[in-house]
Formats: sequence, structure tokens, C-alpha cells
Amino acid sequence: MATPQTGKKPSFSERRPVLAVLIIELLLLLAVFAAGAVATVKQLDYTSPVLMSFTPMAVVLIIYLTLRRRWAETGFRSLRTIPVQHAKYYIPLLLVLGTIALKGFAELTLAKVIFFIFFTLLVAFVEETVYRGLIFKTLLRKSAMAAVVTSSILFSITHMLNALSGQSMADTLLQLIYALLLGAVLALLMLKNGNIIPLILFHFIHNLIQFLSDDLQDTNTLPYDLFLLIVLGVHCVWLIYSARKEKRISADAGAAGLEVTH
Repeated sequence: MATPQTGKKPSFSERRPVLAVLIIELLLLLAVFAAGAVATVKQLDYTSPVLMSFTPMAVVLIIYLTLRRRWAETGFRSLRTIPVQHAKYYIPLLLVLGTIALKGFAELTLAKVIFFIFFTLLVAFVEETVYRGLIFKTLLRKSAMAAVVTSSILFSITHMLNALSGQSMADTLLQLIYALLLGAVLALLMLKNGNIIPLILFHFIHNLIQFLSDDLQDTNTLPYDLFLLIVLGVHCVWLIYSARKEKRISADAGAAGLEVTH
């Protein structure tokens, strides 16, 4: 059935948003699992599964967004579209980056830095476009809560794949909680400003710092991890409070407008 406003037939994601999201998530997981199996059999480097799965995904996403002209709709907009007064909501993300950088960096070579710049930019583009772009925007047709909660849970579930690489259950659980809170923060920022560029930049720098960090030093990172969880938790509460406040102000303004017209 065509919509009366546009005369166009609704897309599959508009007619079946939940099913569309499930298909997107299953395809992503299937691609990563298949690439992981190939990498295991051929005993490839630990970055190989992501490169093998995310590279074609990035190409498909670029072609899809270009042909369907959905770049802006997915959140790829000028940073100038973000209100100046909303810049403060990104400050906690800088605190997160500063905290994970405290562990220091490993001995680096130019080739290693260049490789991980490409690698982390690829991951940031694909994951943000999928979770805070396609999945978030699709579920936003249901409700803001559905979009934020579901996209965050799916983002966290995807990181369960690290448990298959020999990571301890405790570390995996901590990472799942961290990914859930981080996903919620990024989704709430997407809800507030509708701009995916800052999220991709943060995700890129966040992962780059982690990959270039000194993993060999024998230090207890639990205090840092707990601090990050607290920062992200408080950030979530702040963003939720701000969203509800703006909604209440908007509703009051609308009610006042109706009274004036009457």
C-alpha cells in the first residue's frame, strides 16, 4: 500500500521494522562467525575475521546508502547541524578516551599505526552505521525507547564473540556491560542530535587507543574499568533526563500554542 503523503510503497523496513532488524543482526553475526571459522582453520591473525567480514560489509553499506540516497537519513550530516549548546553532552566521551589512554602505549612502528588506523576506522564505520544508523533508525519508527534499548542490547551481544577467542568469562561479562552502556550512550546521543559522525569518530579513536595500548604490562585494570562503567552510567542518566526535559518543554510549548490559537 502506498503512503498518502508520498505515493510511494513503504519499504520492507518500514512495514516490518523488527524483522528487518533481526535480519541485519543475523547477517552480521553470520558473516563474523564464518570469517572466524576460516581464520581458525587457516590459523590467521586475530584481526583477520574482522577484516574478512567487515570489509565487504563496508562496501555494501556504502553502495546501499549511495544508491538509496540515505546518507543524511542515517545520520551522516555536517557537524554544524549539532546545536552549540549540545556540545557538552559529548564531554564524558572525552573522559572515557582519556581514561583508557592511561594504561600507556606499546612500542609502535609506522606500519602498525597505519594498519590499526585503517582497521579501527573500518570497525567504527561498520558498527556505527549498522547499530546507530540502520538498526536505530528502523526501530525509531516503533519508539525512541525501542530504538535505544534494542540497538544497545544487540551491540552488546555482538561482543560476546570475544568469549570464543579464549577470553575469560569475567572479562567477557565486564565487556558486555561496558558495550551495553556505551551503546546506550551513543544511541541516546544519536537520538538527541541525529548525527552519526561524532559517534564514528569516538568509536574510531576509542578502538585505536585500545589496539595501540601496552597489553603486556601486568597491571590491574579493574579500577579503571569500574570507573568507566560509572562514567557511562551517569552519562546515560544525564542524557535520559535531558531528553525527558526537552520533551516536556516541547509538550508545554505545544499546549501553550494551542491555547493561543483558541
